[in-house]
Amino acid sequence: MTLAKATLAASFAALCGAGATAGQLQDRVDAGEAVRLGFAASPPWAYQGDDGSAMGFVNAITIGVLQKMGHENVEPVLTDWSALIPSLKAGRVDVITGGMYVLPERCANVDFSDPIGAFGDAFIVAAGNPKGIATYQDLIDQDLRMATVSGYNTVADSRAAGVADSQIMQVPGPTEMLAAVRAGRADAGATNTIEARLLSEADEQVDMTDPAGFEGRDKQVVSIGFPQDDDAFREEFNAALQEYLGSDEMMETVAEYDYIPAFLPGDLTTEDACNAG
Repeated sequence: MTLAKATLAASFAALCGAGATAGQLQDRVDAGEAVRLGFAASPPWAYQGDDGSAMGFVNAITIGVLQKMGHENVEPVLTDWSALIPSLKAGRVDVITGGMYVLPERCANVDFSDPIGAFGDAFIVAAGNPKGIATYQDLIDQDLRMATVSGYNTVADSRAAGVADSQIMQVPGPTEMLAAVRAGRADAGATNTIEARLLSEADEQVDMTDPAGFEGRDKQVVSIGFPQDDDAFREEFNAALQEYLGSDEMMETVAEYDYIPAFLPGDLTTEDACNAG
């Protein structure tokens, strides 16, 4: 087990067409100010280290790209997941590095970079999965309750599948989701496959369901979120990302967070994700 993975496990176990425009971010960088990275505590995607540094593979990729652009000065800004987009729009953070799926409703408020990865979803359930939960339909049929993080795609996905609002418990973060499942306040926790695997590996009281049986969205792309008035900076970021993504240097950097080549986005694009029906 890597040091980063052990640290994460311990933290969970403790719970037992137009021309490009230059905007505020470009102005801040030109003035020598730090690029403020906005993220929630959501390991291994993004989290704050004991020394206050920006950890997780999304932060690692973002910082690596920024360094390729010549920007060494970054400032971590930890917030709740549901506050990430409002913080970006209010100018409290410069980019979102929380591991955000590119969804049409988010594209109305955020300009996303090219994808940094593609991922699916799964449930965490009580060890042994005594209620046989594999799909949203199982929750509906048995009138079971699901916990998920407020602002996650699983809120909209479960509703679209027919899960009633009374069956959906929205919580601030993954630790609260884990706590709800462990305590029996929720029969399942809906999240992405990386988070589900980490939670299940860190806590013997929960298991991860088979992602192949999960009938939510297809594999979703994750990108870095930028303000809508910073086209020039985002395009420069994309150019550097194209060279960095999947390189030996990048893969060595993210290996400690268990990011593997299978997570690379391939031909998936941000544009297609924004326009998905």
